[in-house]
Amino acid sequence: MEAIRQFVALQYASALESWTWLDLAGKAPLCASPFGDVFLEDRHGVWWLDVVEGRLTRPWDSREAFSAAVRTTAGQDEYLLVGLGLAAEDAGLVPGPGQVYGFRVPPRLGGLLEVDNVEVVDFVAGVNVAGQIHRQIHTLPPGR
Repeated sequence: MEAIRQFVALQYASALESWTWLDLAGKAPLCASPFGDVFLEDRHGVWWLDVVEGRLTRPWDSREAFSAAVRTTAGQDEYLLVGLGLAAEDAGLVPGPGQVYGFRVPPRLGGLLEVDNVEVVDFVAGVNVAGQIHRQIHTLPPGR
């Protein structure tokens, strides 16, 4: 399984169009996870756009710290979902060029983080749709 996915600038730009409600200004994509999470870099460090949870955080102060984290088993599980990706691959799901894993039912809408809920999706479409869903959830009043 490819734990780190690379895409061209146009693919990242198109995938991230629906995430403008988060502050992505000045952040350049470095790479993506097998599940479409995008890792971005700016002068402050490396940011993690978690497409499962719909949040943007800066866990690392440098590219070196990011690289060190995703080389560990714990980092691969937390940031790349490698265990779930390997299970999906064992089930016959293998993303091709331009594809990542996605969820039939997004976890934020009640879908489970399990192989039966995983599918192969186009990177651009999957990340873009996730951004649209998270934007709509984000703007709902509490309790909705």
